[in-house]
Amino acid sequence: MSDEQNPATAKGASKKTATKKTAAKKSTAKKATVKKAAVKKVTAKKAVPAKKAATKAAAGTGSAASGAGFTFRREGDIGLVEINVPGDAQNTLKAEFAGQFEEVMRQIERNGDLKGVVVISTKPGSFVAGADITMFDRAKTAEEVEQLSIQCQAAFQQFESLRIPVVAAIDGACLGGGLELALACHARIATDAAQTKLGLPECMLGLLPAGGGTQRLPRLIGIANSLDLLLTGKEVRPAKARKLGIVDEVVHPGVLKEAAIRKVHALASGKGKAKASRLQQAKKDLSGAVTGLALEDTPGGRLVLFRQARKQLLAKTGGNYPAQERILDVVALGFSKGLDAGYAAEAKTFGELAMTDVSRQLRGIFFAQNALKKETFVPTGVTPRKLEKVGVLGAGLMGAGIALVSANKAGLNVRLKDRDDKGLGHGFDYLNKFYGKRVKRGAMRRFDADAELRLVTGGTGYQGMRGCDVVVEAVFEDLDLKHRMIADVEAHCGPETIFASNTSSIPITDLAKGAKRPENVIGMHYFSPVEKMPLLEIITHAKTADAVTATAVALGKAQGKTVIVVKDGPGFYTTRVLAPYLNEAARILGEGVDPHAIDKALTAFGYPVGPIALMDEVGIDVGTKVAPVLEKAFGERMQSPKAASAMIEAGYLGRKTGRGFYVYDAGKKGSKPVNDALYELLNAPKGTSMAAGDIVDRCNWMLVNEAVYCLQEGIIAEPMHGDIGAIFGLGFPPFRGGPFRFIDEVGAVAAVRSLERLAERHGARFEPAPLLRDYAKAGKRFHG
Repeated sequence: MSDEQNPATAKGASKKTATKKTAAKKSTAKKATVKKAAVKKVTAKKAVPAKKAATKAAAGTGSAASGAGFTFRREGDIGLVEINVPGDAQNTLKAEFAGQFEEVMRQIERNGDLKGVVVISTKPGSFVAGADITMFDRAKTAEEVEQLSIQCQAAFQQFESLRIPVVAAIDGACLGGGLELALACHARIATDAAQTKLGLPECMLGLLPAGGGTQRLPRLIGIANSLDLLLTGKEVRPAKARKLGIVDEVVHPGVLKEAAIRKVHALASGKGKAKASRLQQAKKDLSGAVTGLALEDTPGGRLVLFRQARKQLLAKTGGNYPAQERILDVVALGFSKGLDAGYAAEAKTFGELAMTDVSRQLRGIFFAQNALKKETFVPTGVTPRKLEKVGVLGAGLMGAGIALVSANKAGLNVRLKDRDDKGLGHGFDYLNKFYGKRVKRGAMRRFDADAELRLVTGGTGYQGMRGCDVVVEAVFEDLDLKHRMIADVEAHCGPETIFASNTSSIPITDLAKGAKRPENVIGMHYFSPVEKMPLLEIITHAKTADAVTATAVALGKAQGKTVIVVKDGPGFYTTRVLAPYLNEAARILGEGVDPHAIDKALTAFGYPVGPIALMDEVGIDVGTKVAPVLEKAFGERMQSPKAASAMIEAGYLGRKTGRGFYVYDAGKKGSKPVNDALYELLNAPKGTSMAAGDIVDRCNWMLVNEAVYCLQEGIIAEPMHGDIGAIFGLGFPPFRGGPFRFIDEVGAVAAVRSLERLAERHGARFEPAPLLRDYAKAGKRFHG
């Protein structure tokens, strides 16, 4: 879940436009012509299949005749290529636009006296947000997807090879194919608007950029800088994009078109030059300050760079994400074999990746997220209450984070309360550090940061809570304390003020018993750190009003969260499915298996952090609060090992006390030593070996099986909600699609057999959920 400007472009069309006086410029022009011919040659080989693929894709959407996405018009001596996809909130590239693009290029050719071209969107807040992902889902073979890439490369190449300068005027999202389109232009101007962002996020879908991005970006900003974007899917703001060399200028949105036209005239007159690539800059630098960039232009230097990049990549991905490795291969091949070979490899690899299980699962997550953006979770006709001001009780890490996203993302007024000035100060320190880092990185202007900070006020009393539409509590897991807070909010706020609890364990039904207006009580379970974790789990109880649910959902979305709504119950969904996973890891440790071996097995499987390390991060004492509630409700399936109480008595609470399952030294990085005192404390053996696959099976199947129980009991309304909740809230491996897609992948029958084998060896807690047995008998899948 990035940037523009083409090295070949920088060398090519702009300079050809300016003049042909020097040999260097002639050489550049020749390069661009050869490259264009090469792309045409590749396209010609499969011209008929490409046309069939495009026709088929257009027919599949049923919207080919809905209107033009690309149009041309003339304004004086400048041609304007305007982008506006009819009926869509964001501009996206579709296969059926191929004909429109060709017509635009014909009109540019017919207007032979143009000084240059500006590519600009007329849809506010969106340049081009990427390609229509459904194109790849409709394709049946890798070859069909490869043709889409070849078609896209050839289209963009036409811009780069024009004899007049082409400038991209970027306002709003410029992502994926949108950035590749801009990279094929000779210069780029971006606005400093909040919605303007640039990136190549294809790797987040298990794919790679397929419109020339793997070849143009590295030659523009350097290999190392480009890999940082290509391998992570990072989005960058305009200021950072300019610093990297992706855009030439950053301007106010109100003067974007005028700035782009000025740039065209400057390039056409020869007074303005297309931005030199980072490699060109490195060669010219006599101080040696950019020696690393200069080394990228040598075969030996590139070999070292790619080897190191692969080593670092595999350390992070464990080899579970093939797209990133293939991106490295394609970028490297383009430098060793040349641009034509690079483009061909990009297209072929794109087709192959689109057919992989990993990409299919990641695209499934993408579609699920988009579906949740439209989901209201309430009956038709129910509308959210007004949202102007949010109150937050508790200025600790969670409370400060909730206040932050309410101001920074939702743009709402926030009243932050803590019991004393010291606590309140910690909350505002958190906010100031966040905005300070953003300003320092160039992600936002100091003026804008100060404006957002002014949205947040604070105090130690309830007077400032008047007028709050929603009050979120983020304090200790103490039912009596929360009941007192409900009473205070009801006394000081209006009759429609919603009381939302950030509890991760206390049933919302129990909280609502302390309210005069229980219909206004709801759970809003955020994950730490709030500003980084994408999930918000909203919990309703039997008396929660639909309008309250709708308002909580609207607030969560405004805060930038992926929202799921679950039914009340012990542990809700995320805490409930996580508990047996962690319990099983603790049991394995109690059998004498080294904690590092347990964590290594699960991270190799795809979890971002191992279960033992996770318990240390959260705090051993935190887990003990919910364990008795779950064990009482679900019996042996949720029975937790008795290790926690002994560790708490010994003061081994995890990272926060310096010792937990591991020993923490603030001055040391890397692998943490095991707290050997545990074995004696827990009366456990030491040095037991267990196969990584057995560790994974025991822990992961406990989580997956409990997810099925939650669906069976109606805690979650549908499998997709369970998948999203596990991935974005708990770190379930995204490339495995979530618990329910994981079952679909292995098959319900095989899932039941795996659990039955585990039950025979380790006990009844592994007995398959009845619903899973039903699916196995009927041969059903959780997802169609």
